[in-house]
Amino acid sequence: MPLKTFIREFGNISNKSPGRKDNHRRGRSHIAPEAASSSSSSSSSSTLSLAGSSTPIIEQGQWANLPPELLLDIIQRVETKEKCWPGRRDVVACASVCKSWREITKEIVKTPEQCGFFTFPISLKQPGPRDAPIQCFIRRERETSTYRLHLGLSPALSGDLSKQLLVAKRVRRATCTDFMIYLKGDDFSKSSNDYIGKLRSNFLGSKFNIFESQPQYDSTAQSSPRSRWKTYLKSVPPKVPTISLNTASISYELNVLRTKGPRRLKCIMYSIPVSSLEEGGTARTPTAFANCPDEDPSPPVDSKGKKPRMGFNSTVCGKPPKSVQSTALALKNKAPRWHEQLQCWCLNFKGRVTVASVKNFQLVAAAEPGHNIAVAEQDKVILQFGKIGKDIFTMDYRYPLSAFQAFAICLSSFGTKPVCE
Repeated sequence: MPLKTFIREFGNISNKSPGRKDNHRRGRSHIAPEAASSSSSSSSSSTLSLAGSSTPIIEQGQWANLPPELLLDIIQRVETKEKCWPGRRDVVACASVCKSWREITKEIVKTPEQCGFFTFPISLKQPGPRDAPIQCFIRRERETSTYRLHLGLSPALSGDLSKQLLVAKRVRRATCTDFMIYLKGDDFSKSSNDYIGKLRSNFLGSKFNIFESQPQYDSTAQSSPRSRWKTYLKSVPPKVPTISLNTASISYELNVLRTKGPRRLKCIMYSIPVSSLEEGGTARTPTAFANCPDEDPSPPVDSKGKKPRMGFNSTVCGKPPKSVQSTALALKNKAPRWHEQLQCWCLNFKGRVTVASVKNFQLVAAAEPGHNIAVAEQDKVILQFGKIGKDIFTMDYRYPLSAFQAFAICLSSFGTKPVCE
């Protein structure tokens, strides 16, 4: 029996076990929640214990008793064989069997920085690879003001096999414009579990801020043990209060004299230290989203060392402390050169951009003299964005940016900028 069929049989038998009575069908890429039980309290193989603990205790299925050595070997073979989507779904299917399978799968699967490809949704907020960039493309839908990020070279080469990574919805307001970013395009509301952040512009469209949705742990905002008791009886995981932290700012240089030429932009990444580009430096690598109740990351701290008190889905609009701003990584667009024969500004996109546009850009590190960054690192293109057809754009990014951060920076190019062109 082929190994892929063997793994699918594991998942099918585990889902059909007597203790699991799901009322809805799950996709192959569905990952069961860590702290939620999908069966009723009267089930014989999956019981809910509330005595002495605020979290439910879920008995594992029959496949959880496999020898760890055998289980490790099976998942390693699947992970090694499937390197791209849609075959990568088999790795996610292994994590969907039961908790023990999920823990071993999470230990085996590497981050995009280490392996160069995506597996779980949290990979979209982890830094990209250091050596070669991850190649994606963005499809713009003018009628619905929607922007979809796909993994692949282009729609013509990838076709239906391209993996959709993120979806953004453009929302015009009285004094600004928001690009709401989601994992999926099913529910475009801020209360959706798929909401992970947003990009907000000022009135002129010359300055932008990137906000990431992160959990905030305030005793006044947490639900009481009695309410959590009722929540677990309903088999629904508790909703974690979240805040939107300002993690980056983007500014476009004003073109008052209306001179012809490409746009000039600069990005300050507050969540990425400049030391990440130094030899031996590392960037922050999150391991869970804000709506995961099992994680306990450090709560945000303001400039006075106090924890902000906020409710559900609140926003921290102020800038980070000056100490963070002084050590933040700065990115600038690579200056193009004027081509005398073509009579236009040119950049070497290595064949990834085919249509001239003011939206095209390449970002490199803006290193100061005091920073210990090698010259080779300063010349590397961290993010490039360009047009290849009507409403089709390419996006290639690498370490230390994540797919979410790169997508948000590229979305700023779609905003109306009457004073920057």
